[in-house]
Amino acid sequence: MASTVAAFLERKDIEVTFQRYAIDALSAMAQGLFASLLIGTILSTVGDLSGLAFFNQIGTFAKSVAGPAMAIAIGYALHTPPLVLFSLAAVGFAANDAGGAGGPLAVLVIAVVASELGKAVSKETKVDIIVTPAVTILGGCGLALVAAPWIGALASSVGGFIMWATELQPFFMGVIVSVVIGIALTLPISSAAICAALGLTGLAGGAALAGCCAQMVGFAVLSFRENRWGGLLSQGLGTSMLQMGNIVKKPLIWVPAIVASAVTGPVATCVFQLSQNGPAVASGMGTCGLVGPIGVYTGWISGMEAGAAAPGAFDWVGLVLVCFVLPALIAWAVGALMRKAGLIAEGDLLLEA
Repeated sequence: MASTVAAFLERKDIEVTFQRYAIDALSAMAQGLFASLLIGTILSTVGDLSGLAFFNQIGTFAKSVAGPAMAIAIGYALHTPPLVLFSLAAVGFAANDAGGAGGPLAVLVIAVVASELGKAVSKETKVDIIVTPAVTILGGCGLALVAAPWIGALASSVGGFIMWATELQPFFMGVIVSVVIGIALTLPISSAAICAALGLTGLAGGAALAGCCAQMVGFAVLSFRENRWGGLLSQGLGTSMLQMGNIVKKPLIWVPAIVASAVTGPVATCVFQLSQNGPAVASGMGTCGLVGPIGVYTGWISGMEAGAAAPGAFDWVGLVLVCFVLPALIAWAVGALMRKAGLIAEGDLLLEA
């Protein structure tokens, strides 16, 4: 019996593994979120600043399909057949809508289940064009109606606790949130999806942003000797995940970026009270495409529209220091000491072309 089930799962490409669900699906969900909610928010901000309603309209369209975009991205990562993939649009909409503020986490869980249900029945009957979409949509949307509100509430509660704790203990939580989310950014998992799923904004979002920027800018500057300008741009504006191969070989090279995260996190929360009140996904983006700093600015714009004071010079200085200057200086200084002590050698941070 067990061998029969195993053979069926293998034939259907259904792998119940950490890699498939916690890494592949989570990373894909983040890309779906970027291609809808995040870019939509940026376009809306451009519209607000330029006064061109065209950008606001397109931004609204993009933001409105965040649920379907995430679900389809997850289905793509799970290698779903076309009929299952297209049916996930309805599932994503239902899960995101029913999940409320914790919609992204609800989409992740429910889209994974719906994908595997659809894959299980795909091409098993002569009326596949009816059965496969029906099973995927009924199973996914039915689960969304039952479970998404609970999943969303759980995600919101966890995120709310982290944000509350950061307000209460900005120094210690600033260190913890910054280091943990920063490490998640460099690991082959999605820090952006984690922040989106938990709804991390406010001071906690600022600490998360600081940690992500510290990793990206830190590695970009630390490895400049080996990788020059190409490495500076690919890591500083792309992703520090490029260093994972080198980190596996020599974990010590991670120390300067982690130290930078541990310092800039509390600087963001205690000194500058840097809040990230744009989309929660931006809290986990760092300097990737400058999305993180743009998220802070988006939050400022929204606050001004709600009657808050405009950001002053102190706020701008804090944003630049936390996101760019301090990570570069700290990672460079710690790296220089470690190189001098022989803990980091020439070529340890070299990226393969």
